[in-house]
Amino acid sequence: MENLQEKTIMLIRDVIIAIAIVGVILAALWAYTGQFPHTPMVVVTSSSMMHDNEPFGRIGTIDPGDLVLVKKVYSKNDIITRGDPQHPHTKHKTYGDYGDVIIYYPMGDTDRTPIIHRAICWVQKNSDDTYDVPEYGIHGATSVDIPDLHLSGYKPKYSGFITKGDNNEYPDQTPNGGICEQPVQLKWIVGKARGELPWFGLIKLVFPPGNTEGQWGYKGDDAVKIGYAVAPKDEWICLGISLFFIIVLPSSLDIYNFIKNWREKRRI
Repeated sequence: MENLQEKTIMLIRDVIIAIAIVGVILAALWAYTGQFPHTPMVVVTSSSMMHDNEPFGRIGTIDPGDLVLVKKVYSKNDIITRGDPQHPHTKHKTYGDYGDVIIYYPMGDTDRTPIIHRAICWVQKNSDDTYDVPEYGIHGATSVDIPDLHLSGYKPKYSGFITKGDNNEYPDQTPNGGICEQPVQLKWIVGKARGELPWFGLIKLVFPPGNTEGQWGYKGDDAVKIGYAVAPKDEWICLGISLFFIIVLPSSLDIYNFIKNWREKRRI
């Protein structure tokens, strides 16, 4: 009887400790990102931020299946733009290129899947209907013309960020980009990307999504589909190795110890 009580107490203690650890981790993530009570992380579903010739495992860039921390922003000054790729506006580098990567709802529509793309420049619409784009040396122009971004005669309705996926030729604000016709306003932005947990988001993507937008973005020669998730083969390999060391190996040791103890008790 005492044995059973001790085991029950130990089980309750282990559960409380596990819950406490999860709570501390979540509290730390929320404290860092400022996203409480919303999720501090998002899962990347498309290949729009991938880079060519990435190393095995693709750590350090944003790829399908990555979990990315989302840090809240409070003003446009919290976001560092890249500018001209040949002459970057900043030395600040994230995820394989210059400038910050932001997560936003296209046209502010919260029913759509959030987009995670790089902030290229800020377009300022002035009261006299002219435009300033400091990153490209544009001041008082009657329209935004940036050949590098395929923007010609662009006359947005208001100020905001021009955004673009690192793996996309066109920015989101062009007809060919086809994601967000107007510059991204601050109120549409969920936050900026900070840090990543590679591969583990693939576990979520395996199951049927509520919204399939972006689920089929990766179409490389090394694409592997498991369930509803599509990602490069090396990401699946890295995920499998990680799960082996986190789950399979400890579980196998527990089973081995259980069988060993059981056999020893039988001998007695």
